[in-house]
Amino acid sequence: MARQLDQLSVQAIRERYLNDPSPVTMPALNALKRDPRDGVQQIYAVLKKRYARERAECARLDGMLNFERVLWKSGIEHVAGVDEVGIGPLAGPVVAAAVVFPPGAQVPGVDDSKRLDADTRAELDRAIRACASGIGIGVAEVSEIDAINVYQAGLLAMRRAVEALPLPPQHVLVDARTIPGVTAPQNPFTKGDGINFSIAAASIVAKTYRDRLMEATDPQYPEYGFARHKGYSTPVHQAAIRRYGPCPLHRLSYPFIRELCGEYSPKFYTLQKELAGARSARDLKRFEHKLKDATATLSDAEQKKLKLVLNRRWKVL
Repeated sequence: MARQLDQLSVQAIRERYLNDPSPVTMPALNALKRDPRDGVQQIYAVLKKRYARERAECARLDGMLNFERVLWKSGIEHVAGVDEVGIGPLAGPVVAAAVVFPPGAQVPGVDDSKRLDADTRAELDRAIRACASGIGIGVAEVSEIDAINVYQAGLLAMRRAVEALPLPPQHVLVDARTIPGVTAPQNPFTKGDGINFSIAAASIVAKTYRDRLMEATDPQYPEYGFARHKGYSTPVHQAAIRRYGPCPLHRLSYPFIRELCGEYSPKFYTLQKELAGARSARDLKRFEHKLKDATATLSDAEQKKLKLVLNRRWKVL
């Protein structure tokens, strides 16, 4: 390889190595390192950094795939990673995905969907779908969220995602919980979308799918800006709810929706405004006494919200 490099111009070497998306190999690095030309040494420096990044990514993926590889080696081939998205928003459904990879598969870049930007998620979604042996999507609609609460709706969406797989999984890896109604053995992982490969892949597929659902509703409800915030509680979204009221996509069981719509008591809004203006520990202490005196005139939801905001204000002083 060294003689081959000697016979190439620096430009030809640059085109061969810098434009090649294939992983950098140690023999190629060693050959470049031995070439004394300044231009080749610059190429070597660039590729050395890329090699280090690629090695680090391989090590990260190895760690994330540890549990799948144990199962694959034991003869369990159909391992499903399951995750849901959409617990936090004020509007829209909860969406879950179940993803099964063939033994030995890996997709570079897969990570917790919350750590990735939209373009990267879209690119990885395509790569995951191209590599996976099975993908299932489950949706819990707004009416179900309001009827059974969002936590149970998340479990329902995950069960539906597993049931939507082309083949029943032999084992299920799930983020932080156990899915009722799924007969396959399950392993819950705390913060699994950040430490387990299949769960992380499911989080990417679910997030991408839900984002597209919310973008598709934007022409129907343009005043809310769902294409931008996907139903999450941004200041722009809150302002739209205050101005236009809730639409059919909003989760009316959420107390914050009622708060934004002005359905809480006048006393609540008076205290909320006073708390927003508190600037010192003395102000917060004075507010605590007022809140205690007003307990009989506030609902449980109103008290809970004011106490939550008060605790946050104490923490930032």
